[in-house]
Amino acid sequence: MSIERRKTQRGTVYDVRLRDPGGRPYMRTFPTLRRALQFERGERATMDRGAWTDPRVASTTLAVWSRGWLERDATKRPRTKIADGQILEGHVLPELGHRELGSVTPLDIQRLVAPWALRYKPNTVRRYYAVVRAVFAAAVTADVLVRSPCRGVKLPRAEPSPHYVVAPDELHRLASEVGAAYRPMVLLAAVTGLRFSECAGLRVRSLDLLHGLLTVTEGVVEAGGRVVIGPPKSAAARRCIAIAPALAALLAEHLARRGLTAADDDAWVFPGPKGGALRYKNFHDRVWVPACTRAGLEGLGFHDRAAATVLVTSRITSSPARAIDARWTVPACC
Repeated sequence: MSIERRKTQRGTVYDVRLRDPGGRPYMRTFPTLRRALQFERGERATMDRGAWTDPRVASTTLAVWSRGWLERDATKRPRTKIADGQILEGHVLPELGHRELGSVTPLDIQRLVAPWALRYKPNTVRRYYAVVRAVFAAAVTADVLVRSPCRGVKLPRAEPSPHYVVAPDELHRLASEVGAAYRPMVLLAAVTGLRFSECAGLRVRSLDLLHGLLTVTEGVVEAGGRVVIGPPKSAAARRCIAIAPALAALLAEHLARRGLTAADDDAWVFPGPKGGALRYKNFHDRVWVPACTRAGLEGLGFHDRAAATVLVTSRITSSPARAIDARWTVPACC
């Protein structure tokens, strides 16, 4: 029999000794035989249905489980891991961190989300909720919980963010205001759709200007106050892009002005002021925002796109002395 009677200083108790589906023993103690029998029957029934969860882990607090979830996830990029940790510590754990994982209900989650909707934008609320949902989904996947409490939760409707379409004249005005060092980057991003992290991650070896090709293989982001250089966030983001001859000529002129050739394959195409990787916050605060203000484009985001790409590229000029030659030929990427 899996139930043993035991006498203690406080009276008689009943130990339920069982083995989990993996064969590991576990025990729970109850003050009455009736409760012990109920627990044993319930455990055996859930094992037979394949819905058993470890009661020892389900009693772990949400704070302990969620922090372990962050540490165990090797697929999260450093920047995302830091952001998820800040959401948990700042908005979730102060309210539910002390609760046992198995005790959290859908009503608890709805009560957690409701105040967010009064203080934050819908997209922010959905981002916070996505972290909570991922924490409990991981518990279900690990057979710690049978069901997630993130069910039927009402969220504010997310409205699509408006994007300003930059006219060619506005783009060229802005490119002039950012200065010679970053003018090619602004035009390149506007025409090709490269993100800031991808522009900052370009090295000389990323360019085959003679064939008009650009390879995206690295990105530069900031996480926890430090620069992180790594591959793009997805396989689809690692790509080869064809660039217009006018852009290729502009990039060749930009590199020649810096005294670089294809032999300097590890050099950054758009470095920071001290020659290292370009940091977004520094660029945004010191270069981008002032340039947008001078160009009359306050509030413009780096990812806002340019209209009429043909018109934009047709107005890009480069010096005839900077014609592209074999110095800018690197192995084709695709």
